Amino acid sequence: MTTTLLYSEVEEELRAAVRGLLADRCPPAAVLKRIESEPYDLDLWKTLAGEIGVAGLLIPEQYGGAGASASEAAVVLEELGRGVAPVPFLTSSVLATRALLPTRDALLEELAEGRKTAALAVPFAASPYRPGTAVRLAGGRLTGTVAGVAGADVADVLLVPVGGRLHAVEEGALVRVVPSLDQTRPVATVTFDGTEARDVGACDLAEVLRFGAGLLASEQLGVAEWCLDTTLAHVRERHQFARPIGSFQAIKHRLADLWLDVVRARAAARSAATDGSALSVAVAQSWNAGVAVHAAEEALQLHGGIGMTWEHPVHLYLKRAKAAEIALGTPGDHRAALASLVDVPGPE
Repeated sequence: MTTTLLYSEVEEELRAAVRGLLADRCPPAAVLKRIESEPYDLDLWKTLAGEIGVAGLLIPEQYGGAGASASEAAVVLEELGRGVAPVPFLTSSVLATRALLPTRDALLEELAEGRKTAALAVPFAASPYRPGTAVRLAGGRLTGTVAGVAGADVADVLLVPVGGRLHAVEEGALVRVVPSLDQTRPVATVTFDGTEARDVGACDLAEVLRFGAGLLASEQLGVAEWCLDTTLAHVRERHQFARPIGSFQAIKHRLADLWLDVVRARAAARSAATDGSALSVAVAQSWNAGVAVHAAEEALQLHGGIGMTWEHPVHLYLKRAKAAEIALGTPGDHRAALASLVDVPGPE
């Protein structure tokens, strides 16, 4: 079967719906205003989940979801990346949902309808190649501490993988938000102290983290695209010596190189979403994480003085890119995995 990296009509319609809502309700300037007081925009999330139905994209129709593929979820992540949207789609509708799907638990219906959100209680920096947890289970109760959990502060349910099984915790866990580089995606330290948990079924944590890493590449693509598009618009309008700065040869070269990087990132992200193999995921994360950071750095520099200020949203994209670079495995982790997958030995 031939795999296409082109977007389908359905995916483009979904993109238009999400982009239109974000432009109206959550432009970058609005995100910038709220990050220090209330980072997550739960009203926006209710609209995305309830009216557009993104919360249940990956959930089968029999559980109230859309029964869509990873490709549709990837399109949503591209747009959320473009808007650095402070909503728990990646943490609840991708990671937590993927972990819960094999269990066929009734919680899937509540997640699909957007009535509840969930978070996978593992560090956001956890690598798919070294999955593990510091939480212990005894007598149906959990004990231990997990640092750097994304989405935990707004989750109604925590899904805790222990010993190849997934356990649901709805109350009793201590969730403490800690400082995060990416203020649009807070992380928390979660402590379980004899917390009662419900066993919901088997969990392949490595597969869940690999799936999340593959879709994270689409969010990183969205970040890079916004940085490129916004910088192009700026250099056309900003004048020096009576000329647009975009007409200077050095800036043309930098933006041409960046455009090529973003095009490659789009191909890698689409491959990871449509194919989902370990090889495609490793390629996408090896490339896209660095491209997002590079695009944000170029945007900040080419915006000149205004790019260095707190008032311009470009710093939100740089922080999102830097935080995502170490999420779900570093580029080095994925390059090492890629070398192993294609049987290219490392240096001795």
